[in-house]
Amino acid sequence: MIGNDIVDLNFAETESNWQRLGFLEKQFSLKEQKIILNSENSFLQVWLFWTMKEAAYKCHTQKHHKRFFAPQKFECSFTSENEGIVVFEDDKFYTTTFLDPFYVYTIAKDTPKETIFFSSIGSPKRIDKDLKRKLQEETAISSKEITQRKSAIGAPLYYHKEKLLTNSCTISHHGNYGAFAFTLQNES
Repeated sequence: MIGNDIVDLNFAETESNWQRLGFLEKQFSLKEQKIILNSENSFLQVWLFWTMKEAAYKCHTQKHHKRFFAPQKFECSFTSENEGIVVFEDDKFYTTTFLDPFYVYTIAKDTPKETIFFSSIGSPKRIDKDLKRKLQEETAISSKEITQRKSAIGAPLYYHKEKLLTNSCTISHHGNYGAFAFTLQNES
């Protein structure tokens, strides 16, 4: 399974008050709060952890077919500058984060093995078209013949007629940015 999340840093700076009373306590573990408060750039650290948790949550919900709200229970740690692990109960999710001056983008996988996946960042209004175009490149099926359907938990799945094309798919958007990530049905 795969999950992703993107945060537009300019939008977050003007529209989100992460310093409001109770926000950190509700979203982050004590260990994460300590890291945030001791960070050289607490603002960036908040959104880095946020995208890791959201990406892992999307991966988890696709794997277990159950939605819920418990961000504090997804605990983040780093294995390198842009690689991390998010743990929730008995599950581990392996994350890769891309830091840009304008956004933070994280992809989570439920396996440390190399997984072939496709990902892209662009305008939130074009994500569906961009994703279909990428599917067209990979499957040789016209993007006009590819349709999106939602799974029981609301995750996007892409089909050609009745044939499922994506094994796992996730779409995120925030502010001026949108992103997608997917694995093909015939991939493991």
